[in-house]
Amino acid sequence: MTDIFVKGGPIPPRRRRAQLNWLLTVLPAFPLVLLVLRLWYLSRQDLPTMLLLVQYISPLGMISALFITLIWTVPAVILVLRALGGILVVSRPDEAGRSLLAVTALRMPDWVVLLATMLAAFTWQLRLLPTLGMLVVSILGVTATLRFRAERWLMLWITVGVPVLVGALVLIFVWPGIVDALRAGETTTALLLAVPPLLGPLLTGPVPAWSAQLVTHWPAVGAALVAPLAVGVLFLRAPVLPNSAVEVVPAAGSSAGGTQVVRGQLISVDDTSTTMLQSEGEVVFIPNDQVRSKTLCPEPVRPPDSAVSVRGWQVEESALSWIAPTHRDSEVDPRCLGRPLDPS
Repeated sequence: MTDIFVKGGPIPPRRRRAQLNWLLTVLPAFPLVLLVLRLWYLSRQDLPTMLLLVQYISPLGMISALFITLIWTVPAVILVLRALGGILVVSRPDEAGRSLLAVTALRMPDWVVLLATMLAAFTWQLRLLPTLGMLVVSILGVTATLRFRAERWLMLWITVGVPVLVGALVLIFVWPGIVDALRAGETTTALLLAVPPLLGPLLTGPVPAWSAQLVTHWPAVGAALVAPLAVGVLFLRAPVLPNSAVEVVPAAGSSAGGTQVVRGQLISVDDTSTTMLQSEGEVVFIPNDQVRSKTLCPEPVRPPDSAVSVRGWQVEESALSWIAPTHRDSEVDPRCLGRPLDPS
């Protein structure tokens, strides 16, 4: 156990294997915890309701909702780790074997970074694409510094010329959005569009050795602590059951009124009844012989947080949302509003 206290040299193999074992243990457990918390949240913290949901909800549906909701976080983790770890390595080469961040960056294959960049380009919102450009030029510059000892003019072009050129092109493209954001008082949007292209040329090489840990290690630790909470909050609000509306007619001999509409999330349909989860957490079992009709209700469209667009591209939209076909209902089904389809 003395290798844990070694102050110099690379991470001892035993310690490195122990760290990787812990990491490989936590990573598969985290999605499972998210899925369980989502069911707990959906059942309004009622254990019998949660057990009913576990019985009927498809694991594939839950995993699909998790994947669609959090797909953008995967390239974010990969690119940030590679960029910060690379800066730490070129700034303090003596830390290359002792810092898990540096070891992760050095062992990360280039094809993983390429796939992460392509995925981020399609799934990140427009206002985050300048940050993507900053991360890419930083990774290119740091990688060239680590691997290549070419002519001075070539290294200068890779570490300074390319970042400046990319930053200028990004600023030219997003400039109308920056102006609109400042006019609308959206300072955060303006900063997200304007600042990353300016920082790119500063992140392609070493930083002062005394500040390397401060600007690389501690931001990575902070992100690792905050990311699970942010991911959990996002997924807890993701839909995992279809919103539905069911027309119910009174049973024969019942003194109840006319046709009623039950709205909620459809859990299951079996030979005897249709099971619905209402918004307040109550489970309703409707006999199938009383069901007149059913319909799917669209998810309520959340109004955009920002009114800023860049050359006709809304800053909260991703490229994937433009490419993928979308379903838009021109009319709202009256059953989704709680009214019978045929009032007569």
